[in-house]
Amino acid sequence: MLILLEVAKPYTEIFSGIRISTRPDYIDEEVLEILKKYNVTSIELGAQSMDDTVLRANSRGHHSADVVNASKLIKEYNFSLGLQMMTGLYLSTDDKDIYTAQKFIELSPDTVRIYPTVIMKDTELAKLYLSGEFMPYTLEQSIELCSRLILMFENADINIIRLGLHYSDSLIKNSLGNNYHPAFKELCENKILYNSFLEKTIELDKTKNLTVYINQKSLSKFLGQKKSNAIRFSEMGFNFDIKFDNTLGKYDLYIK
Repeated sequence: MLILLEVAKPYTEIFSGIRISTRPDYIDEEVLEILKKYNVTSIELGAQSMDDTVLRANSRGHHSADVVNASKLIKEYNFSLGLQMMTGLYLSTDDKDIYTAQKFIELSPDTVRIYPTVIMKDTELAKLYLSGEFMPYTLEQSIELCSRLILMFENADINIIRLGLHYSDSLIKNSLGNNYHPAFKELCENKILYNSFLEKTIELDKTKNLTVYINQKSLSKFLGQKKSNAIRFSEMGFNFDIKFDNTLGKYDLYIK
C-alpha cells in the first residue's frame, strides 16, 4: 500500500485527493492515520453483503460488523465513505440484498457501487453453478431488484457512482450464465419508469388517450432501450402523448 501511495504523492497537488478501495477488516486507526498523511480523501469498502451467512458462504473473510466498525471510523476521520455491494451472491436472496441496502443507508455513505454477481469460469462459484447448487438471478430478476435499490439510495440522497460491471471482452469470454448486460444501469432506469407508469394507470381506462408528463431528460428512460417500454405499453392497449414537466425528478411522472 505504501509503495502505491508514494507513487501517487507527487500528484496530490494537481488532483483534489486520492480514492482507494479496500476490505472492511483492513481498516483501523493506524491505517487511517497513514492514509491522512498521503492525502487520501475517499475510502470505499468492499462490503458486498451485510448478511453474515452470505459472507461466509462466499468466503469473503469479513463480517458485517467489520463493515459497521470500519464505516464509523472512516467517517470519524472525515474521509468520504463509499460502500460496494454485490447482488445475487451464493445463498443470497432479494430480501437479503434489500437488507444490505437498508444497512448501507443506515451507515450514511457518500457513495455506493452496485455490482450484480457475474460467474467467472474456473472459480468456486462456477463449480457451484455447474453442479446446480447455485442458481444465479436471471437478468430480468437483477433488473427488477436493482431498480428498487436505485430508488432506495436515491430517496436517501446517496449517490450511486456505478451500477453494473464495465464491459470487457474478457468478461464476456470468461463468464458463465446469461445475466450480464453492458447497459445494465439503463435497463434498471427503464424499469423504474415502466413500473411507475403501470402503477399510475392501474385504474385508468385504457381506451382513453392519456397524457404522460415526465422530465425532458427522462424521455429515453421512459421510452426504454430501443423503445421497449413504449412498445410494451402499446401492446397492452395504452394510447398516450408525452409532455414535459422539468420540475419533475428523473424517475418521476404523472398522468392526466
